[in-house]
Amino acid sequence: MTFISSLRHHLAEVIRGKADVIELLLVGILGAGHILIEDVPGVGKTTLAKALARLLDMRFGRVQFTPDLLPADILGTEVLNPQDGSFSFHQGPVFTNVLLADEINRASPRTQSALLEAMNEGQVTVEGRERPLPTPFIVIATQNPVDFQGTYPLPEAQLDRFLLRLKIGYPNLAAELQLVTDRHSQDPLNDLRPVAAAADIKRLQARVRQVAVAPEVTRYMLAIARATRTHADLQLGISPRGSLALYRASQAAALLAGREYVIPHDVQSLCEPVLAHRIMLTQQAQYGGRDADGLLAELVAASAVPV
Repeated sequence: MTFISSLRHHLAEVIRGKADVIELLLVGILGAGHILIEDVPGVGKTTLAKALARLLDMRFGRVQFTPDLLPADILGTEVLNPQDGSFSFHQGPVFTNVLLADEINRASPRTQSALLEAMNEGQVTVEGRERPLPTPFIVIATQNPVDFQGTYPLPEAQLDRFLLRLKIGYPNLAAELQLVTDRHSQDPLNDLRPVAAAADIKRLQARVRQVAVAPEVTRYMLAIARATRTHADLQLGISPRGSLALYRASQAAALLAGREYVIPHDVQSLCEPVLAHRIMLTQQAQYGGRDADGLLAELVAASAVPV
């Protein structure tokens, strides 16, 4: 796992003072999931995604989501060859290893839904024909939660496809001072070179699935997930896909910590980034000032921790 240390080091040089965010990003990568980075403009959402893509020696594609973007602009389309009347398929940017979906909530729901099959099944269907995507396939999407003009909120089905949601936040004074100083002459992003290849990532993703999870820890995860389905303040609880996401992310976190087994702390630290975007509060709870993060923290605190 030497290259994991290199990834941590180089990402920390680009995104200063955000070791926790970098660790969650790596959890998402090794957990073979997709990542939603949600925060205000200018805190480094796109920079973080681009830095990761440069450090991984894999194909990288970027799509700037706009209201006029069409599904074919992402998936590709059949093009007529006028010489012989045949059709040939021109691949869209989704045929890559790392896809940066920048400002994903600016595209129409029809275009957003074009990614559903790709994110869930690793393939796309164009003109009735299924076409597999390269492996590994990772979507890193960004969105701004503050600017609502000209945006389309991601539907619950789409949010459920993201393994976890990250919030970067503003850096502290020391980190921001270092960040500004780093860019005195040039952007550190330009100095990044690949430290890992697709084969390295696939190997570690396979190792993640071998990390042991005791039955008591599995029941602990499910107790938290099932509690959301009957909570009075929630109209949408955690689906079985959400339970599996928490299970897989906990395995990845354990491996990154140098362990071959999951402990309750892994589960507790991942409940907010893995589950908060999968639940929906009732209108009464929202008007009462409740939020998903706080509610999940209460459920975790109320669940008996296995010994």
